[in-house]
Amino acid sequence: MRGLLRYVVAAVLALSAFITYYCNSTTNEVTGETQHVAMTTDEEIALGLQAAPQMAQQYGGLSQDAQARAVVERVGEKIISSTKAGQTPYKFQFHLLADPKTINAFALPGGQVFITEGLLRSLTSEGELAGVLAHEVGHVVGRHSAEQVAKAKLTQGLSGAAAIAAYDPDRPATAAGGAVAAAISKLLTLRYGRDDELEADKLAVDFTPQAGYDPRSMIKVMEILDQKAGGSNPPEFLSTHPNPSNRIGRLQEEIAAEFPQGVPSNLKQ
Repeated sequence: MRGLLRYVVAAVLALSAFITYYCNSTTNEVTGETQHVAMTTDEEIALGLQAAPQMAQQYGGLSQDAQARAVVERVGEKIISSTKAGQTPYKFQFHLLADPKTINAFALPGGQVFITEGLLRSLTSEGELAGVLAHEVGHVVGRHSAEQVAKAKLTQGLSGAAAIAAYDPDRPATAAGGAVAAAISKLLTLRYGRDDELEADKLAVDFTPQAGYDPRSMIKVMEILDQKAGGSNPPEFLSTHPNPSNRIGRLQEEIAAEFPQGVPSNLKQ
């Protein structure tokens, strides 16, 4: 009887997780896809603004290079004003972080976009900077953070239900089932991360030419990242980011689909 109760509780938890996830659905106004998110855009904006100072502090605060900051802001604003991103409720702000060694760029929900001095100094053209920023804007308008939160709640609910169903207090060894469920949950989350990166790449291919930049500059960014990694990339299966060398092929496919007659020569690299 105790075992049956355990399975009933697990089933109720799993069903609750599914219902909560799938009942919260909306159509993304930029991508057109149906997404399962529980956060509103106002909540995303508030969360991003709240987290921005702490995230900046982790990278040494904002850069003191006023000229470089102005370039980042100008290119970022050009992307927003030229694309559907500017028609969304998000309040985009572009920040240059002082960290000269870390090669990174990221976006918080709601429109807070960051790039480190280390990555900016590694780039060789304004088009490459546009590619990086457009990719991060893609994460914001793709609502990837909100999706991650919803998916995390779903996988946590399912793994918790699996752990309850698998654990038998009379057989302590079954506790390992909970660890397996947690590991599966983690791998699922990583997979979502890789899919988000590829969608952000696709959105950047759309956004950069609209802002007057050559989308092929993004391929150069991937080559730079691949070189900077120096062979230290983790296996793609265990990474939230696809390996840069693998992303190049996808980018080439997206660019060819976008410009079957070839990329216009007037776009800035």
